[in-house]
Amino acid sequence: MEDPLISILIPVKNTAVFLPECLASIQNQSYTNWEVLAIDDHSTDLSATILHSFAKDDDRIKVFKNEGTGIINALRKAYSLSSGELITRMDSDDIMTRDKLEIMAAKLKEKGKGHVAIGQVKYFSDRGISNGYERYESWLNLLTQTGNNYAEIYKECVIPSPCWMVFKEDLDHCGAFDHDRYPEDYDLTFRFYETGLKCLPCDRVLHLWRDYDTRTSRTSEHYAQNYFLDIKLFYFLRLEFDNTRPLALWGAGNKGKTIAQGLIKEKLPFYWLCDNPKKIGKKIYDQEMLHYSDLVGLNDPQSIITVANEEAQSMIREYFTSLNKHPKNDYFFFC
Repeated sequence: MEDPLISILIPVKNTAVFLPECLASIQNQSYTNWEVLAIDDHSTDLSATILHSFAKDDDRIKVFKNEGTGIINALRKAYSLSSGELITRMDSDDIMTRDKLEIMAAKLKEKGKGHVAIGQVKYFSDRGISNGYERYESWLNLLTQTGNNYAEIYKECVIPSPCWMVFKEDLDHCGAFDHDRYPEDYDLTFRFYETGLKCLPCDRVLHLWRDYDTRTSRTSEHYAQNYFLDIKLFYFLRLEFDNTRPLALWGAGNKGKTIAQGLIKEKLPFYWLCDNPKKIGKKIYDQEMLHYSDLVGLNDPQSIITVANEEAQSMIREYFTSLNKHPKNDYFFFC
């Protein structure tokens, strides 16, 4: 039986310096039954020329122009033109390991529909990787190793945007790229979670993720912190929030204030907690700040945690454990 066709969706915008290496890594895959749907998003460099040059020599590579603008419209266009039974996404500045498609497709063939295949990732850069990216890579790969990615979905995007693969039928069921919500990869991850697609564990690095100053996630406003917080709150209220329980918000830093504004906008009452003696008893947005110990006076509350400090997070976890409270039911870390 022939291996199923894999459609690889690639938005492309001004990545000419990296694009040949990206496309070559796809052509060198051990799995050969694939098609590339590359969408040029109004590039002003030589990206379009490079794409057409590769397409001329390899009819599996198909090049189109983005009729709209931005990654979501490009993905929407690519997906509408895809023919594969299996769908994956690739970033035009990254590199696939040689066995990436083979490993992910084999996992999906073994487990069937209702699953998302993912792989571990490794950041690389000419200038070295920052501590923040190293920590994110380690955290993400640890989740992927066990397939327990959704356990911390409210902290960060738990499925790397260029390293997942699903059956087309499952992607349709999740709404594919019909949504206009950024960051689009985080939004899709939440819809995988909402739909119940199970993450397949993987102990191999399958994707090399390039970091550089002008990459989209660093320069586009759509990947600013407030967009991530908006998505977290949107899906928390949609999937987790129990309006019969009191809601508590922990932390009065910038993230806490952003979430507080979101809750106020939704006209949802909440208790605002912190451990800062300079803030306790004072009001922010007409909301009195309470000491976190006031939580015990609430009847079975749910808590959103916006405290980023790792030591403080450990103490908060210990505190909830002492109260016999459980993650992803009683409390949710938003950072």
